[in-house]
Amino acid sequence: MSTLGTIPSHDGNEGGESGTTVLVCDDDTSLLRALSISLGARGYEVATARSGEEGMDRAAHLQPDVVLLDLGLPGVDGIDVIRGIRRWSTVPIIVLSARHQSVSKVEALDVGADDYVTKPFGMDELLARLRAALRRTVPSPEAPSVEFEEFAIDLTQKRATRNGADVHLTPKEWSIVEVLIRNPGRLVSQRQLLHAVWGPEYETETEYLRVLMGRVRKKLEPDASRPRHFRTETGMGYRFEP
Repeated sequence: MSTLGTIPSHDGNEGGESGTTVLVCDDDTSLLRALSISLGARGYEVATARSGEEGMDRAAHLQPDVVLLDLGLPGVDGIDVIRGIRRWSTVPIIVLSARHQSVSKVEALDVGADDYVTKPFGMDELLARLRAALRRTVPSPEAPSVEFEEFAIDLTQKRATRNGADVHLTPKEWSIVEVLIRNPGRLVSQRQLLHAVWGPEYETETEYLRVLMGRVRKKLEPDASRPRHFRTETGMGYRFEP
């Protein structure tokens, strides 16, 4: 894995979509340079900002396809930048931050960030998160279906099968499965899931989520102790990996 700031060589197999604009907001000059070179080599158009105010201004004028945002920006803090952008835009926002505390990550997700990558990070991981964020901007069917070798879920028919046999999911299990499937690859915070499944009065009852997700995995995953699709991000939330 290549880790910033060592710039990986470009092998031509991880290309970005030509014309896709990435706005990078960070006050670390060396990181900005490394990301500009690495992303530019993969076909992305890169714009940069070194403060929170500049980041919001450039986001408004450039209308980028995705924003990479440091939380510890000078001037306006990254959390407030997310809030500001979310007042008028649904552009994917991926937080890049050296803040390792779960509370910072959860706060960023709750105010509107789509994903969170902790510094130092590997370039291959960032590229994967970037591609996933861009895929989520493409309109998806109103009620998507997913099918894997182990199980299939049809949200239209409210039907789940495993190895061809019907699987009964309770209403709460359906609720959590549906929220995650409608956000493929996206980290959904514990608070967001609790709000969606139980309501705002249960936003701190994280044990409910742990138990519910355990039941979902036992019913769908081939090995509930090593889930491939319904993944836990410790202290933050859950992610559905297609």
